[in-house]
Amino acid sequence: MNRDPKSERQKAHALLDLLPDEKVTAVSILLEAMVEPASQSLTDVPTEDEELTPETAAALERARNSLRKGEEIPHDQVLREYGLKK
Repeated sequence: MNRDPKSERQKAHALLDLLPDEKVTAVSILLEAMVEPASQSLTDVPTEDEELTPETAAALERARNSLRKGEEIPHDQVLREYGLKK
């Protein structure tokens, strides 16, 4: 069935008006996430106040270099290494 976006929008507005106040916030958050999912999720991520150790920084750089070279690890191999697949 083909739905008319204009009438669907009007229906959504009417349903929103019927919601109790305590549910309006939840719907608003959901709509914001649907409109801008990446920016919304990034604003909710707490910033890290922990500094990277030299060892961790080096490991990250090795991983980035490996990915640039196309040396990714297949998903099945990772599952096997963690005993999640035989």
